Amino acid sequence: MYIKIRAVDVVRVPPGRLGDDLQVVVKEVLQEKLEGRMDKKIGMFIAILEVIDKKEGRIMIGDAGVYYETTFDALVFRPKMQEIVEGDVVEIVEFGAFVEIGPLDGLLHISQITDEYISYDEKGAKLVTKDTGRTLGEGDKLRARIVAISLNERDPGDSKIGLTMRQPGLGKFEWMEEEREKEKKGGQENKL
Repeated sequence: MYIKIRAVDVVRVPPGRLGDDLQVVVKEVLQEKLEGRMDKKIGMFIAILEVIDKKEGRIMIGDAGVYYETTFDALVFRPKMQEIVEGDVVEIVEFGAFVEIGPLDGLLHISQITDEYISYDEKGAKLVTKDTGRTLGEGDKLRARIVAISLNERDPGDSKIGLTMRQPGLGKFEWMEEEREKEKKGGQENKL
């Protein structure tokens, strides 16, 4: 999900900043240019960590800025198919829940929450299972698997990540703890 990468890019240092500490200026320009941006192959740039190397600057005809080919380390968010993620529910809607996983939200469709029938409680802003009465609401912490990814480079906020909890070891943490307790009690009863 979060990875540190080493990348190369060309950085334009504006003429008004040429007298400043070049290392600091190059890092600031990279931060302004890349942080928060999405690249389908690389992921979403979270932070520029360090400028490693910069080649000698070049001047282009008609431009007072100086261009530096720069090698730098960055922290990126790169969701992967079938990856297990943990997150917080940030919104409940009739068709499911939006879960914050890093800088993006994933959709946990109502059909991917559990095998039970689920109803939407609009007043309580939560999803309720029919048989067990379990609820899923804003602020709940859960573990899910990424099952669909559609990243949008132009508007990272429009990126879509599909999630599921319908597999063993996934679900709301409270539900998983209840299941572990049931297994412990079941195991103790069998010993008696």
